[in-house]
Amino acid sequence: MKVLIGFLVGVVLFFIAFFVINRYPIKKVNYTDTAYNNAIVDPNFTHVWTAPSDWRMMYLAPEEKELVVYGRELIAHTSDYLGPKGSVKSISNGMNCQNCHLNAGTQPWGNNYFAVQSTYPKFRARSGTRENQIKRVNDCFERSLNGKALDSTSREMRAILAYIKWLGTDVAKGKSPKGSGIFKLKELKRAIDPAKGEEIYVAKCQSCHQVDGGGVLAEGGKSYTYPPLWGAHSYNHGAGLYRMSNFAGYVKYNMPLGATYEKPQLSDEEAWDIAAYVNSMPRPSKDLSKDWPKIAKKPFDHPFGPYTDPFSEEQHKYGPYKPIKEWVEKGF
Repeated sequence: MKVLIGFLVGVVLFFIAFFVINRYPIKKVNYTDTAYNNAIVDPNFTHVWTAPSDWRMMYLAPEEKELVVYGRELIAHTSDYLGPKGSVKSISNGMNCQNCHLNAGTQPWGNNYFAVQSTYPKFRARSGTRENQIKRVNDCFERSLNGKALDSTSREMRAILAYIKWLGTDVAKGKSPKGSGIFKLKELKRAIDPAKGEEIYVAKCQSCHQVDGGGVLAEGGKSYTYPPLWGAHSYNHGAGLYRMSNFAGYVKYNMPLGATYEKPQLSDEEAWDIAAYVNSMPRPSKDLSKDWPKIAKKPFDHPFGPYTDPFSEEQHKYGPYKPIKEWVEKGF
């Protein structure tokens, strides 16, 4: 009797399962489906390096901790101390270091400082010399902040260097951890287009950086809530972000406000075209006559001649870049 009852129960369960499977079939995943492929995580953006936690500062000597904290403050609010109305001195244009080095230089793919301590001193083709951290910091003051060099022995320089050293904690010498600096986008097949960039700027950037690109001053007028992207108070044409590839990679994974490398809001094309528009607008100039003593070492998107290749300044600035890179790779 028990055997018969068990048999009947099994038959009933079989028919129930058969009905459910046929009524609600399991949906097969289509691996060519766009939505599925877009959900696949890009390994470039996993396990990126992050800044050391603040609690670890308890292991620093009191004087060193004080410098690190002050250094972070200087990076985040540079102009309050060193801008036109700075409390220490006036040597910069009103922008803050973190306007270019996001989140006080800690944002992955946000032009951060993670690899500075581990890779400097190093030779840089732009100057043709071996540069230390002091030279690198002052390059930013003279180019991105369109100002004057900071005294290498000042408390402010020592604090900035201490903070950069702190951010490089645990980074092996000579290594650049994933997420360092700016992500390098693939170049477009066409020339990048300032006109298209203007349309995107109006739609997605203008609300913060304004119609004239002049940004928005913070309360008190000592620094900017939203920095100027061109004009008298922006970075000069010797700054790193004046290179199209740097600007495009920077905005792709950080702009507009709220975008991150995990949730970008711009396509690659939009990022390149915005770079073309912003960097076609007027800005301060700088004497670059001593840059790139070996002309052949100029990057493909350096927009000022002379060059050892046959391409024009126009193409070096706006592209298409592939022919330039191929010419260099072939060693003509």
